[in-house]
Amino acid sequence: MPHALLVSGSIGQGHDVMALACADSLRDRGWTTDTVDAMALLGRRSGAAGEAVFRRMLDLPGVYDAFHFSALRPGSRIALAADAAARSRLVPHLRRLLDQHRPELVVSVFATATSAVNRLRGRLPGLRHLVLCTDVTPHRLWVQEGTDLFLVTSEVAACAVRRYRPRAPVAVLPAPLRAPFYRPPTRAEARAELGVPADGRCVLLMSGSWGLGPIARTAERLADAGPHVLAVAGSNRVLERRLREVARHRPRVHPYGYTDRIPALMAAADLVVTSSGDTCSEARAIGRRLLLLDVVQGHGRDNLQHELELGHADVTSARPEEVVRAALAALERPSPAPSPGATPDGWRTGFAEALRRVGLADAGTG
Repeated sequence: MPHALLVSGSIGQGHDVMALACADSLRDRGWTTDTVDAMALLGRRSGAAGEAVFRRMLDLPGVYDAFHFSALRPGSRIALAADAAARSRLVPHLRRLLDQHRPELVVSVFATATSAVNRLRGRLPGLRHLVLCTDVTPHRLWVQEGTDLFLVTSEVAACAVRRYRPRAPVAVLPAPLRAPFYRPPTRAEARAELGVPADGRCVLLMSGSWGLGPIARTAERLADAGPHVLAVAGSNRVLERRLREVARHRPRVHPYGYTDRIPALMAAADLVVTSSGDTCSEARAIGRRLLLLDVVQGHGRDNLQHELELGHADVTSARPEEVVRAALAALERPSPAPSPGATPDGWRTGFAEALRRVGLADAGTG
């Protein structure tokens, strides 16, 4: 039975979601899989320090923009030096994993892992390496020599990959979704489950797994303006406590921490207010209009612009009064039909073709 190693990264939840989608598709084709966290492989201190630095850059206006656009995108010396430092720590751990599991395939869904995996290609003859990136403009560290195939979710992203490797093999696929998003409940079912009136206006408010921005104050102001607010804190426990305190005085606020009920929450909502990211593909698959919070710097700016270009989306700052004004206007606009990504066929077909392109079709169908 063929085996694949998936390399994710625990900064945010998006990388883990993509790793899970790949693992599901591989298992459907008869593969076994293991998933590892590149941040954990860096070691407790280095991994925690890396996450802390990233969070701090996001907290300081313009800092991550500067690092992304002036260092990561062009591949400056400082970016390549940071990648080399991470690679030196990752290579010994990845070498041990490759020797232990002997995979036929490695799928990297985290930029920090790509150069380390390619450094070890020679240990296993026949090993194939795929890189999956759902950002609209993958930066320089995503695109390394030695990768067999780059999987992206837009033609813009394919052009970004070829910026660094003009002859790079690239496949454009629909963004994969978690299985429940392919079979969401109806609006009526979801509202009955969540305690939202069938005829009321309802907004889902979230901002990534870290809960970026003044979500609690925004939930408060939105509820005061009339809609029911399904407010999700993600893994941000401080935000979760604040939301539950708001809900004590405003019954139209429905607070959630980290939850696997997002498909039902989206199905119940008339509008999804969120930061740019993979949540947008999930909302589009269910057929919900988007109001995008401009809170993610760097690659988030590019992703936001791409979502606006796709349509059925608006943008606002994270200031609560502006979110309320934009949300009330957006609720008056029509919602889209579910996107082509509402079924898994496009992703499954594209992923199977990607395996064939790198010579792994027979291994996955035996």
